[in-house]
Amino acid sequence: MFLPGQLISLLTFPGVIVHEWAHKKFCEWFGVKVYEVAYFRFWQKTAGYVTHEAPSTFKKTFWISVGPLVVNSLGCVILSAIASQTLPQSFLNYLLLWLALSIGAHSFPSDHDAKNILETSKHYLKNEGSTLHYLSYPFFILIWIANKLSFFWFDFIYAFLLLQIGGGISPIF
Repeated sequence: MFLPGQLISLLTFPGVIVHEWAHKKFCEWFGVKVYEVAYFRFWQKTAGYVTHEAPSTFKKTFWISVGPLVVNSLGCVILSAIASQTLPQSFLNYLLLWLALSIGAHSFPSDHDAKNILETSKHYLKNEGSTLHYLSYPFFILIWIANKLSFFWFDFIYAFLLLQIGGGISPIF
């Protein structure tokens, strides 16, 4: 039996794949060894994951954790912009908009990613922390709220706003 979250992940699997790819890419860019990657698993509670070594700095932890927010958001806007250049109501238009929506809906870091940022920040604040580390607290709260609001489809509202930014759909307001 599918749970609603698993069904959503199945329908938007390209977004899950890009989300995990973004984590992996940021690990590679920062020289953090990746042990295992599951880009998509629809039969599991967690649709995908990246297991990697502990990053050596707060900066690496931060960027690896927020990689999907950057990559998925950008991907959604770019695909939406491309869709806006296709014939409305064509197969290609619908395909691009579905891909854009799927990718945009999986932009937010998970609660686990946000906790990684917060815990690493706490560690560095005890030692040689800077003002930047204090910004991780409101960031953690915003990600936590966004993830809780996904029950009310906030992740899809965010994706629709990105679609509008890209021009793939006309503004709702």
